[in-house]
Amino acid sequence: MQNSLLTYYSRKDIAKELLDISANREVAISFNGESFGKRPDTLQFENDITELVKSGATSFHISEEHWSNPLHLRTPMTKRELDDLRIGWDLVLDIDSKHLEYSSIASTLIVSALKFYNIENISVKFSGNHGFHIALPYKAFPKKLNNQDTKNLFPEALRVIATYLKEIIKEHLSARLLSEPLEQISKNISKDKKELLKDNKFDPYSVVDIDTILISSRHLYRAPYCVNEKSWLVSIPINKDSIESFDTQKAKIENIKVESHYLDDTDTVQGEASNLLIQAFDWSQKLNQKKDFLKQPKYIREQNTQKIPEQYFPDCIKKILQGMTSDGRKRALFVLITFLRKVGYNKEEITKMIEEWNKKNYQPLKEGYINSQVSWHTRQKEAIMPPNCDNMVYYDQLGIKCTYCHLFKNPINYALRMSSKQNQKQQKKKRDKLTTSRDHD
Repeated sequence: MQNSLLTYYSRKDIAKELLDISANREVAISFNGESFGKRPDTLQFENDITELVKSGATSFHISEEHWSNPLHLRTPMTKRELDDLRIGWDLVLDIDSKHLEYSSIASTLIVSALKFYNIENISVKFSGNHGFHIALPYKAFPKKLNNQDTKNLFPEALRVIATYLKEIIKEHLSARLLSEPLEQISKNISKDKKELLKDNKFDPYSVVDIDTILISSRHLYRAPYCVNEKSWLVSIPINKDSIESFDTQKAKIENIKVESHYLDDTDTVQGEASNLLIQAFDWSQKLNQKKDFLKQPKYIREQNTQKIPEQYFPDCIKKILQGMTSDGRKRALFVLITFLRKVGYNKEEITKMIEEWNKKNYQPLKEGYINSQVSWHTRQKEAIMPPNCDNMVYYDQLGIKCTYCHLFKNPINYALRMSSKQNQKQQKKKRDKLTTSRDHD
């Protein structure tokens, strides 16, 4: 296989595409999809590509962010340092499902939503496996939003836009997916029918994943015209209007033709996505204002200032802390960080626990990735809640679901409830002891 990869990546047209897309971006070298080379790294010459493939490289991954000098990146970095080095970012949406047809339906709807905002320069590429990457170049966004440099709104702006677009297409996506029986959908993605429901209603995002949580600074994705090691198909750009008719035969190495360029902003009108960005932030702000704060249990509404001991953690968190024996480490990391922040652990304590956890994983995550995630979360004024217990993508798919999940909305509820009960018992003991002492007196 490595010989055929060398022949493929040695092609002048392929090398040119990789060099063009890598300009001002951080590049990570993947070795058989199992490990990455040193970070940060870049691609500057055609010879860089062939020499790396000769040494075992199988694909190249690039950052969503554009940097004045990617080689100046390091771990850890403060937000100000990252903002000073960042010169822009692309909107890249990763749409994925175990059934490619469902990914294509969701991707088509995302493209339609973007067109609704009069955005025409939309890039789409096949991920190389079960999904698509839909992208807008940084040039499409205004240089400032509310007197802030848009380049500094990463990853917040990307998350807000992604969440907004998910909400826009949700009902349409449900209708399209339900054009076939639920039983067939369940079979196609190897999930029980119950897992496709949320509050007894079909949840399209149990079928198609458009992840908004794992987006973070220095987030990487597979570069166009690179091989996907899971399928050995190539991640190729495709026409935005022909997603649902895409034939994966075109993605075989021997069939690759360079017919289009991914994230080419030549025809992009500066700021053509301004309305999308503004309305997405307006929607997000109104959504937050409309949340019924009083419906949240008191022990979740109030900021927890006392650290809750591990003995009161729910089983799902305890299972994660034992180490991940299969894929899902990044999702598990997100659950751990958000949970620990909410139950009173500071940055140093979280970092120490995460380091110990990572050693137990079947394959440890890169230290730089962990540090960037902990750093980003602990910088936020308001701690993000971990996913709710009914979120199958996390607890069920990770194999950590508790037997008592149906009794609690969120793992935080359990920890605070158990801790509160223990405190009440201790207080009762103190009162009983004091009463006994008084009776003796």
